[in-house]
Amino acid sequence: WRLGFYLFFFWMLFEDLVRKYMGNGMELFFGKDVLVAFVYMALFVEIRRGREKTFRPPFLLFFSLFFWLGAVQVFNQNSPSILYGLLGFKVYFYYVPLLFVGYALIRTDEDLRKFLVANAWLAGVIGALGIVQAIVGNSFLNPEHLAPELEDLGNLSKMSPLSNQALSLPDSVFVSAGRFSEYMILAAILLIGTVGYFLLYTPRNRKLVFMVIGILGVATLLSGAKSTVVGVVASVLVLPVGFLWGAPWRWRQAHRLTSAIRRSFIMAALGLALLILIFPDEAGSRIAYYAETLSPSSSAYVGGARSWDYPVDNFLQVFSLPNWVFGNGIGTASLGMQYVAKLTKQPAPKLWVEEGYGVLIVEMGVIAPVLWLLWTASLLYYSWKVVRRLQETRFHPIGFAILWYEFFLLYVLTYGGLSAYQNYLCNAYLWLLVGMLFRLPDLLANQPVAVVVPPPRPHRARR
Repeated sequence: WRLGFYLFFFWMLFEDLVRKYMGNGMELFFGKDVLVAFVYMALFVEIRRGREKTFRPPFLLFFSLFFWLGAVQVFNQNSPSILYGLLGFKVYFYYVPLLFVGYALIRTDEDLRKFLVANAWLAGVIGALGIVQAIVGNSFLNPEHLAPELEDLGNLSKMSPLSNQALSLPDSVFVSAGRFSEYMILAAILLIGTVGYFLLYTPRNRKLVFMVIGILGVATLLSGAKSTVVGVVASVLVLPVGFLWGAPWRWRQAHRLTSAIRRSFIMAALGLALLILIFPDEAGSRIAYYAETLSPSSSAYVGGARSWDYPVDNFLQVFSLPNWVFGNGIGTASLGMQYVAKLTKQPAPKLWVEEGYGVLIVEMGVIAPVLWLLWTASLLYYSWKVVRRLQETRFHPIGFAILWYEFFLLYVLTYGGLSAYQNYLCNAYLWLLVGMLFRLPDLLANQPVAVVVPPPRPHRARR
């Protein structure tokens, strides 16, 4: 099942590339779901045989309330087809068992290192391909004619509002620039946590991780997405503070984390400097776009409108739509509706709004945001307790990074829209990393290896 997991992990990241060139067949879209189903079954068999460990999630009570609401909403009479309910249930809950996969996968530090190294390699490849595409153009890694349902997602471009500079939005190996942008945020968070863990645990693979951080810094700038730049910059500011808060001061190893933070900044700065030096036009158009739209002194500043006015207006719009009290059924405003519309040969319902809690109300009624807040707050509370237990250990940086990813996805990105949580990539990473986080205290108990402490200096003999 471990081999099956890594096959699923690789296919999940590169599935979109195959779909783009093979007409977006439904068998390709659901291929990863069949593969991960075999992983679930194989792990379940090993757990029953006593060969693998499992656990009871402490936030299960509140999550089960939201789960059963979703199950009931599959059969909502306001839904145009039960297929929308099945789609929505899959989008929200199908990857939740990865919680137990992540928990069982990490038995030792070596298992954790292997996963983090594999993740770093894949993130580096995806980020590098996105950089090439942003420079060369969207004809790279995209077929001449995309499938109709993907046409509005790929080959996108923007114009800087004041200087009128054109910039393309890379999608790298994915079918949409939005998925690439969301992946950049989660990859940056996980790579920064990886740097801190490696600096406290092992000298292996450090150069690889620093190199990938430089690649992600360049890819973030070239993404053309304001939310990605803001998310990565916020993570770069928050994570070092969290690392230093939990640093092993009594072993005099906090300087290692400080070194990791400094080297990460240096690699990202070097990558951006090379980009500006070699490709000034491509870098300049993005810098102009961000400066014109995110600087409060700019006449084209949209930060206030995008962070408050637009989401609030979308949320209030929900109450002008039908059936907002009890909902229209799970899946009626979710990602992937085009596939149900293709099966039913009927147009998809036009109920979607660009605000996460508004989508919950549209699909499952006014009770849904309340239950969402309950289970996500419970998850964060118990995750925080785990991170507190990891203070002054080698696992604190990666644990704090996972906690920050949970908060950023379930609150910050959800406020802007539920598409990030519904995105199978972000969703699968969430549950996988949560399982790993809850396994880290067991690793600490079984392998109580302190961080590497330099030997004390010998005292000079007195004359």
